[in-house]
Amino acid sequence: MSQFDELKERVYQSNMELPLKGVVIYTFGNASAIDREQNAIAIKPSGVPYEKLKSDNIIVVDMEGKRIEGTLRPSSDTKTHLMLYRHFPNIGGIAHTHSPYAVAWSQACKAIPILGTTHADHLTADIPCTRVMTDEMIKGDYESETGNQIIELFSSLSCEEIEMVLVACHGPFTWGRTVEQAVYNAVIVEELAKIAYFTLQINAKTPRLKSTLIDKHYLRKHGKNAYYGQSG
Repeated sequence: MSQFDELKERVYQSNMELPLKGVVIYTFGNASAIDREQNAIAIKPSGVPYEKLKSDNIIVVDMEGKRIEGTLRPSSDTKTHLMLYRHFPNIGGIAHTHSPYAVAWSQACKAIPILGTTHADHLTADIPCTRVMTDEMIKGDYESETGNQIIELFSSLSCEEIEMVLVACHGPFTWGRTVEQAVYNAVIVEELAKIAYFTLQINAKTPRLKSTLIDKHYLRKHGKNAYYGQSG
């Protein structure tokens, strides 16, 4: 038995949800969770196909990336996750995928505009995209710089109101108070990316959703007087 067994199991189950929901194939993604009391992060091992992944394979590292538990190499995106955990103190989980529609927007270096109420049900802003990384950053500590790209963008945004981002030329990262919420957001960003793409194919001049509809749909689900769903 390990003190991290529960954390590792949650991270394993959350990673397995990614291919189940169709947002990753083969080894194209990862999810992690943090135990802030112990300063420990559990994350998927690098390059292990989902069909071969087991709870025991999940790696635990400290806030500096030093391995605490596990024998495999942690995800190549570990440094990016660590950067976000250090700078976004209220998040508890992170997910990264290469889901095709979200990646297409990332490769186009375009934010996903808020065009309809499905988007407004989840956030009141466009899903932002980082600037393109410089050659110096790419040749340096690439994964840490990926985190820096996100942190720079969110210097003027709330990571609690917007729990998803597109890294230019790369793909989406999502987070939440739990790893389960981060995975949920990974599925949502892909769906919103798909809907926005289809909408602009039908009408390239589709306007941004008007603010009254944005507020109505977001607040009825997340506001102080929310009435969406069941209470109790």
